[in-house]
Amino acid sequence: MKRAAPMDVLLAGNLGTDERAAWSAALSAALPEARWWWDDAPFPAAMIEAAVVANPAPGRLQGLPRLRLIQSLWAGVDRLLGDPTLPEDVPVARMVDPAMNEAMAETALWATLSLHRGFFAYARQQAGGLWQQHPQRRADEVRATVLGTGQMGQATLRRLQQQGYRAAGWRRADGPQALAPLLARSDVVINLLPLTPQTAGMLGAPLFAALPRGAGIVNLARGGHLVEADLLAALDSGHIGHAVLDVFAAEPLPPVHPFWSHPRITVLPHVAAQTDPRSAARVAAANLRALRDGLPLQHLVDRTRGY
Repeated sequence: MKRAAPMDVLLAGNLGTDERAAWSAALSAALPEARWWWDDAPFPAAMIEAAVVANPAPGRLQGLPRLRLIQSLWAGVDRLLGDPTLPEDVPVARMVDPAMNEAMAETALWATLSLHRGFFAYARQQAGGLWQQHPQRRADEVRATVLGTGQMGQATLRRLQQQGYRAAGWRRADGPQALAPLLARSDVVINLLPLTPQTAGMLGAPLFAALPRGAGIVNLARGGHLVEADLLAALDSGHIGHAVLDVFAAEPLPPVHPFWSHPRITVLPHVAAQTDPRSAARVAAANLRALRDGLPLQHLVDRTRGY
């Protein structure tokens, strides 16, 4: 039987030297039968059948007449879909990596546990040389609401429930009538929603006001979900007790941003769940083989929904 010609795959995105080396090695190992091309060097545009991307520059995927799949290396695709030059007739697949899901669940558990046990408050006390003990609640006395019940949301719910927390999930399809009673009794809200026009600014004054006084906010999704001024006001009034923020409207977070120095905000530099080339390359390779073999593609994005 005649062997099929190797697939030509374009790698496109804004990656540092070390990241590029790691992805090149991982992808080549996961799909050695492919020919891999980087977008900043000469490549055979007329031969490219698939693109593996990490937020490529606008217009970078134009002029590829044989392109049949755009495989993202990131779980979030809002920036990718925001490119008006993105070919409309080419399927887009997002990254769904079990290792990344578990990493996100670990971060959410750490944030919930730290809020529950007052560890952020104790850190503030240490900075001031204050020795003061606070009442200690059990995990089953703490209610957590996870916004977004996709792959990462489900992994987070499982992890929290395994540790004894009273955790519940909400998705946009459930409607605001289902969210209101959850918020009214939530000690912690963890945001893992996709960023869409419908969810942008969702972490704002109305949501904060619906929470019990002293509740914690954990935003691990996108900076566009958060209304920054509303959070600062809610923190300064004491209605929100503490916020853990991993994502921001502008990244890196500007040095003069008030979040850096606010005593009730913990800033993470977008590290809640980094894509691991070792596992994600296998996920991307599986979809590329499915494309080659005419099999169903996994984790396709519905462009009308934005995820």
